[in-house]
Amino acid sequence: MSKLNKDVIFLILKELYDKNNTLYPCLLVNRTWYETTVPILWKNPFRFQLKDKALNVITNELNLQQPLLNYISFWRYLNLDVLERMIRTFLTDTNIINPKIPIIRLVIMNVFNRNTKFYFLRDDFSFSSSFLGTELCFSELGCLHCTSTQDNSILAEGLAILNTSIKKLNFDILYNNTHNFGIIKLIEGQKNLKEVKFNDRSPIIHKELIVRPLEEALIKCADTIQYLRIDWKPVTKLFSYLVNLISLEIHAFRHKNWNHLEKISLPLLKYLKAHYAPSKILANLIENTKGNLIEISIIYDRSYDEGRLIQAIYQNCPNLNYLKLSLFSENISEFENLLINCRILNGLVIIGTHENQINWKILFEILTRSTPISLFKFKFIYSTFNSYLNIDLESLNLFLDNWKDRSSMLLQIFSSGSMLNVEQKQHLLKLEDLLQKYKTKGVIKNYNTNNFGFEDFEWIQSKFYTLYDD
Repeated sequence: MSKLNKDVIFLILKELYDKNNTLYPCLLVNRTWYETTVPILWKNPFRFQLKDKALNVITNELNLQQPLLNYISFWRYLNLDVLERMIRTFLTDTNIINPKIPIIRLVIMNVFNRNTKFYFLRDDFSFSSSFLGTELCFSELGCLHCTSTQDNSILAEGLAILNTSIKKLNFDILYNNTHNFGIIKLIEGQKNLKEVKFNDRSPIIHKELIVRPLEEALIKCADTIQYLRIDWKPVTKLFSYLVNLISLEIHAFRHKNWNHLEKISLPLLKYLKAHYAPSKILANLIENTKGNLIEISIIYDRSYDEGRLIQAIYQNCPNLNYLKLSLFSENISEFENLLINCRILNGLVIIGTHENQINWKILFEILTRSTPISLFKFKFIYSTFNSYLNIDLESLNLFLDNWKDRSSMLLQIFSSGSMLNVEQKQHLLKLEDLLQKYKTKGVIKNYNTNNFGFEDFEWIQSKFYTLYDD
């Protein structure tokens, strides 16, 4: 019975994991609650502001002092940048000279090797040079986030020998391809790599020498990859190998010559996020997804495709639940067809990237007459630098006035402009008054007219990546 009670306590505490500071009082209930809470808190001590406690525990371990519990054994998430700052702060406080830092790093790694096996590792720059011969605590690593430095390449090469079970990889590309050798070897050796996120931070314009070896490494384990994000136009036939891909995120700003990707087929794809890929390529991809897409987020330049992209969406995505789209006035009639055909859509984001791109009056008239009954979450965004979204208030008023016998709306309207003139300030005040009126009536559940915290505005959206999840 006591074991069952402890199991129940554990399940309750797991539900509190994402609630800030709610776990700490649980430590004080009794010893059972303490012993059940500690492993959850110490899974990632940095997250729960236990940095000082973590350093004390490490110091006690070095001094052979026996703690109440083996706290380090519960540690699963390690951010080496935070740990490095902790060490330097400790050295400053104790007046230990900096040349001893590499020795202290090595000693700490030996403590980890004796006590725990990490699941998540993040290292950006300095610590990984201390890893040679001490990677045992990373033998069961499931998630890795690192950058393309020479030290991290050495670390990745060591992990490639030790570990073939990494599931999630987040890699920041900062420098040339000579710093990517280790990560390439690591990718090639994985047996169950599911999620890959490449963030291209390199200043080099001609990317092929950098990205081609990375793509070729991915091809070798393409059968297991289900989630992929890249910041470039593919230079190989990578996509044709990703037969089990569920989520694709591609940022390919202003790249040209996509002809070799025209016949992409990703039949299992559910989540598509693409910024500035050609609408023709995206239309082809959507047409070959076998109706599985449930979330689409597309920002693209005006390409005069006569609405083919929007046609591809409503003709091939009957299960579409969430849509974020750059909309142009010349395609607005096809957009109405999308609303008519995508009957289970419940989240819609319309984004403008150019001035006068969208006729807001016509858009709200279409939304008034054709919005599916399932749709109740809206965002209208104008992302042009320092410009104001001058939305047509009369049409918006008509849209809200006709929102009868439906779920209360969640609504966000904002633009990137911060320096407003007198006329724009007056317009914003009128917009606020209008939205507040309909919130009072219950038509709107909640609304937001600024871009602070908008991603957390009661917006239910599946993750493209779950890199930090268990």
